[in-house]
Amino acid sequence: MIEEFRVEGFLRYLKAEKNAAEHTMTQYAKDLGQFGTFLKDKGITSFGEVSYLHVRMFLAELNGNEYAKSSVSRKLSSLRSFYGYLLREGDVVASPFTYIRTPKRDKKLPKFLYVEEMQDLLSAPDTSTPLGLRDAAIMEVLYASGMRVSELVGLNMSSIELDHGIALVFGKGSKERYVPLGEFAISLLQKYMSEARMKLLQANMNKVDGHALFLNHRGSRLTDRSVRRLIDKYVEQVAGIRQISPHTLRHSFATHMLEAGADLRTVQELLGHVNISTTQIYTHVTKGHLQSVYNRAHPRA
Repeated sequence: MIEEFRVEGFLRYLKAEKNAAEHTMTQYAKDLGQFGTFLKDKGITSFGEVSYLHVRMFLAELNGNEYAKSSVSRKLSSLRSFYGYLLREGDVVASPFTYIRTPKRDKKLPKFLYVEEMQDLLSAPDTSTPLGLRDAAIMEVLYASGMRVSELVGLNMSSIELDHGIALVFGKGSKERYVPLGEFAISLLQKYMSEARMKLLQANMNKVDGHALFLNHRGSRLTDRSVRRLIDKYVEQVAGIRQISPHTLRHSFATHMLEAGADLRTVQELLGHVNISTTQIYTHVTKGHLQSVYNRAHPRA
């Protein structure tokens, strides 16, 4: 990649000055790497040589490869931030992204499970086994708290206060927030921590993470990908549930909270959204739910 040292300097800046999360850093590095490869193929050896036309060509290539508008928007955001950094450092005299417009994203309503579907999914694990008990606790915590999967796998034993029924999570930008845990999640966590987790630790004493709350079969901290795989496994076991992602449990949490009467500000706080506009998308979902209920229940609908 061209001028790799400038990219490395930008990533160090993000970490030190912006306190960027590891996932964010990885995504920035991936986007910049893709742009760097494109420039190299065009014979460009410096980021300062990039023009508005080169950017348009890059966007045309992304569109030709049928990238989603959301992916294109994210890549543009990464590259704008990078050139903003280069401008501050005096490495370029102008940004070729100044007059580039971000494509409007298609509005997609978040996918969620109905309460009955969620109950079926949460009941799927075999809690008589250590891994089944762990999986049940994981899904219950995700649904009870609305936390992101990245936040869940980052939980340590010290993050959980079962006596108070809360968990301390580190969200985007390493921002802390407390989230409540329901009684089902608390009960499963107590059993997992005293039984299943101990068995995972004892079976792998030379390869353990003593701080991590959720462990894999080797005694190491569970990863985002592992959580996705375990949820996929249980979705396949439950008849009638369409393919979902771990984030669907977060969407279901927010949707069910609003349908039950929770106010938008409370849900915003629980989800860790900086802007309430991010949370407002769930009001569209609940309006659709209300309409469907009305259509089924009212004799003159």
